[in-house]
Amino acid sequence: MAVLRSIERRIEALFEGAFGRAFRAHVQPVELARKLAKEMDEHRTASVTRVYVPNEYTVYLAPQDRDQFSSYEESLCKELQEYLSEHAQREHYVLTSPPHVVIATDEDLEIGVFGIATKMARASRSAPIQEPLPKPPPSSYETQAYTPNVALETRAPTYALVFEGRSIPLRGKTIVLGRSRECDIRVADPNISRRHAEVRPEGDGSYTLVDLGSTNGTELNGERVGHARLSEGDAIAIGQTELTFVRE
Repeated sequence: MAVLRSIERRIEALFEGAFGRAFRAHVQPVELARKLAKEMDEHRTASVTRVYVPNEYTVYLAPQDRDQFSSYEESLCKELQEYLSEHAQREHYVLTSPPHVVIATDEDLEIGVFGIATKMARASRSAPIQEPLPKPPPSSYETQAYTPNVALETRAPTYALVFEGRSIPLRGKTIVLGRSRECDIRVADPNISRRHAEVRPEGDGSYTLVDLGSTNGTELNGERVGHARLSEGDAIAIGQTELTFVRE
């Protein structure tokens, strides 16, 4: 925990003092750091011997909040990247490249509310994978080729979202819902935020519905939720639009 507190103090020191008064009613840098670390934890993917986490993070802020960082946004992003890198080392996560944080504006967000989008981008050839754990010694055994057991693979259920008569397979990916063209499922509804909600895969094969700080909220089976696990047949309502979580 010493590393965590050390980084937090560095971020706090950067924005306190003369700058501190400008942030009293707005998003705080330390709050961004903690939420980014939480997103890294929630989007981890376990392979055979490693646990991979996203290496690209986009922080969406209201225009008024982003204006507060206009003079030192680049410095803030660097601090957040260092924070994520040390968090990954502490938790023994593997990154395909050093963490990269950018800040973007979302007109639909209110002051003090922010959203975070994550992505596990492929590393360039010049960027080695950040490996916190020592590599295992090379095996002296001959390489074996294995054929996938189709019978076992088909036992794991796969899910989809039914929207406007279409079935959209999830395939173990995070699906973002909203009005923005960048969303995986774009919904032309004025009551929906640009990045409204997402359906996020969990490590056990299930999925979770997460509201991304939307203006009008997200409902699951008629009840407003912020973070809830999905079950087959669940009805998701955003604005005036409804989607159904089904098994393929």
